Amino acid sequence: MDFAKNENQHMIAQMVRDFAEKEIRPKMMEWDESQEFPVEVFKKLGELGLMGVFVPEEYGGSGFGYFEYITVIEEVAKVCGSIGLSVAAHNSLCTGHIYYHGSEEQKKKWLPKLASAEWIGAWGLTETNTGSDAGGMMTTAVQDGDHWVINGSKNFITHGKSSNIAVVIVRTGEKGDSHGMTAFAIEKGTPGFTHGKKEDKLGMRASETTELIFDNCRVHKDNVLGEVGEGFIQAMKVLDGGRISIGALALGIAKGAYESALKYAKEREQFGKPIAHFQGIAFKLADMATEIEAAELLLYQAADMKNKGVPMTTESAMAKYYASEVSVRCATEAVQIFGGYGYTKEFPAEKYYRDSKLCTIGEGTSEIQKLVIARNILK
Repeated sequence: MDFAKNENQHMIAQMVRDFAEKEIRPKMMEWDESQEFPVEVFKKLGELGLMGVFVPEEYGGSGFGYFEYITVIEEVAKVCGSIGLSVAAHNSLCTGHIYYHGSEEQKKKWLPKLASAEWIGAWGLTETNTGSDAGGMMTTAVQDGDHWVINGSKNFITHGKSSNIAVVIVRTGEKGDSHGMTAFAIEKGTPGFTHGKKEDKLGMRASETTELIFDNCRVHKDNVLGEVGEGFIQAMKVLDGGRISIGALALGIAKGAYESALKYAKEREQFGKPIAHFQGIAFKLADMATEIEAAELLLYQAADMKNKGVPMTTESAMAKYYASEVSVRCATEAVQIFGGYGYTKEFPAEKYYRDSKLCTIGEGTSEIQKLVIARNILK
């Protein structure tokens, strides 16, 4: 396996770095404080081809693979985890679900708008009573002629308010039946489809998170993605790729925390020399660097398998699990290295610290990743 960065990755990395420094860093704390979802930033990212990274050019995307996709998410997340999370959710979940499981007509209809960020996408699986236990969902769709009538709600939905289209998985059969759920693509403005409250979050505050509410929402059968009853199976496949994107998000946050701590440790002096020269600090930095390297290798292994189209459920779970835990550890150590300043908003460590924790929860908790890994190694 050759994970040396290719020319596209180097070009993309520099482009994203320049964009993040110009368009994200100056306002990221303002967005964080106000919990503003900066839609205009995503429109600009769409102009750069970064909102449809792996969507083929025939549907208006960039046509890149997962190595390039990791590069995009990682470089954005080094500066701001919130923006990185939203880019990941738009690409991997909503857009990815339509690309991998939609009909040719559906792809031609929706992918160009999503890849250009003319439209923002959302994806809904989680409900108030069903987080890790997605099979117990209560939101239902009942067929009525050429339409389906949907009732219920989804929560913790990225872009739930600002999205133009949402892919949602709802129950069309018996509760708990893995073949009793179906995926629907529902456009904003459909009668009976609204958003609920916006969550007040610890971190990732500029990435919008709300409820989706369905009250006798009538959706035409043409909006079913794939076959009726395939929704849960599709969702699990989508999440395999989504784990890579969250792993990349976690890796970017970890690198951002590490790089800022390393720079600070070289500049901050105590007892007549930079604190980086003290073994207690140097060993922290050594641990951070080593764990980041290991997380990156796991991530690229999963991405390589995804690019080749081979099963990688175990590998993506390992990558997501390890990278997200590393992200939290690196962010925690960054705060410690900054000391009292790490606890203030004048320095970047506290934001990495708050943002990192979501990576161990979103798109499958660390515990669920261990369950996935254990099931596969015990087969």
